[in-house]
Amino acid sequence: MAGHSQFKNIMHRKGRQDAQKSKLFSKLAREITVAAKLGTPDPAMNPRLRSAVIAARQENMPKDNIERAIKKAVGGESESYDEIRYEGYGPGGVAVIVEALTDNRNRAASDIRSYFTKSGGNLGETGSVAFMFDRTGIIEYDASVASDDAMLEAAIEAGADDVVSSESGHEIYASQETFREVAKALEGKFGEARKAALTWKPQNTVAVDDETGEKLLKLIDLLNEHDDVQNVYANFEVSDALMAKMGG
Repeated sequence: MAGHSQFKNIMHRKGRQDAQKSKLFSKLAREITVAAKLGTPDPAMNPRLRSAVIAARQENMPKDNIERAIKKAVGGESESYDEIRYEGYGPGGVAVIVEALTDNRNRAASDIRSYFTKSGGNLGETGSVAFMFDRTGIIEYDASVASDDAMLEAAIEAGADDVVSSESGHEIYASQETFREVAKALEGKFGEARKAALTWKPQNTVAVDDETGEKLLKLIDLLNEHDDVQNVYANFEVSDALMAKMGG
């Protein structure tokens, strides 16, 4: 799990730079609008919308932007987006899942396929790699919220499946079915989480050398920079040295 967490931090390194903020806000707004359109516009009654709003707050998205994205759905002004999952293999045979929200399926498929091909990988059929991941809920808290033991005890009591604590924070995992109840119980005890969402968690991770790791990270950056791409997941670990190099 440590490698997966490290990788996740690398994936988000560019998203926190000011130059990327407007693109990031646009993606967050798109998810908020879609979530509000599919369910009720009240985050307290719509778990997916609540997760999207929490994610937006974590990135310091202005409250006005969040409210505007919800109103777009309510007013019926929003574009119609298709939710699509792409699956394939990146360099080194690493499994990659890409989640997209797009208003042009052909464009999205063509662009994403070309990214995989250029990186030395290939896009597969839906289901070609998903079996190597578990669809699970993740709830994250800062390390300062509770001690490792206190978080573990609370998570077990709430019905969570697993807890990974480190100096970067607590990651609590729960099944897709129990995720919302676990998140609610922990929120009652520790306040709002810094993240609460469904994710694709690799069942196993593959350690790759730095050369392959660099190609993979470049592919993932390319995918993340695409307007239609919301999330990218992969099942590999990279070295601390490469992490430092790519993060710098």
